[in-house]
Amino acid sequence: MSELASEAMESEFGTVAGWTEEAVRALGPEHAVPAGCRGSGSAGALRWLADALAVRSGDRVLDSGAGVGGPAGWLAAERQVRPVCAEPMEPAVRAGRGLFGLPSVVALSQSLPFVDDAFDVAWCLGVLCTTEEKAALLAELRRVLVDGGRLGLLVFVADGPLPPPLPDGNSFPSTTEVEQLLAGAGFGITGTADADLSDSPEEWLQRADAVDAEVERRHGDDPEWQQAQENARRVGRLIGSGALRPWLVSAVTR
Repeated sequence: MSELASEAMESEFGTVAGWTEEAVRALGPEHAVPAGCRGSGSAGALRWLADALAVRSGDRVLDSGAGVGGPAGWLAAERQVRPVCAEPMEPAVRAGRGLFGLPSVVALSQSLPFVDDAFDVAWCLGVLCTTEEKAALLAELRRVLVDGGRLGLLVFVADGPLPPPLPDGNSFPSTTEVEQLLAGAGFGITGTADADLSDSPEEWLQRADAVDAEVERRHGDDPEWQQAQENARRVGRLIGSGALRPWLVSAVTR
């Protein structure tokens, strides 16, 4: 999810989020997690993070920048936890509540409405690369995590110049910048891995595609759908060329 208010991001996590919920309800609840994870994690990436963070029943878990809640819904089902979702776009929050029934609030990741030490685990997927306020975001996640709390990130990193056309609403950090930001916010890195965002079962991919097709059938002529799709294509081209790298990080508070 993006913390930047670009038009493309407003479309994706505003109008299109509502359309996604509409399509899932038409196709069936088994489509909710695959559709909700589009662009913010594959089954393999989510499992890597859940294992690296040692998420277990009873943990207090935050999904910051949760989008429509797909990763949080996956985690709830896989690890018997009840994540709290924070997401700045109200339509995405409404869609997430409707699809997954998880506690959700409208909030920026750098301004969370929670007390200190509220969570044992947090993850933040595809968000750090969408805000200029990276240090503030990580400092806020450190504030709401207990001492020894675990943090998981999916970050799209760029270690060299990116060829245009660039997606709207992104501020891609380098690997070194992410490492420095985490250290500055009081985190120690415990693990890293390159993410393969196509690393999901075939049935998962088919269900995500079916939701996209249903949204396009209903709203394909709408400029907001076309804008969101173009932004996704631009990100996909950069990843495909190797210029942009999806990177998984696990860290612990110090």
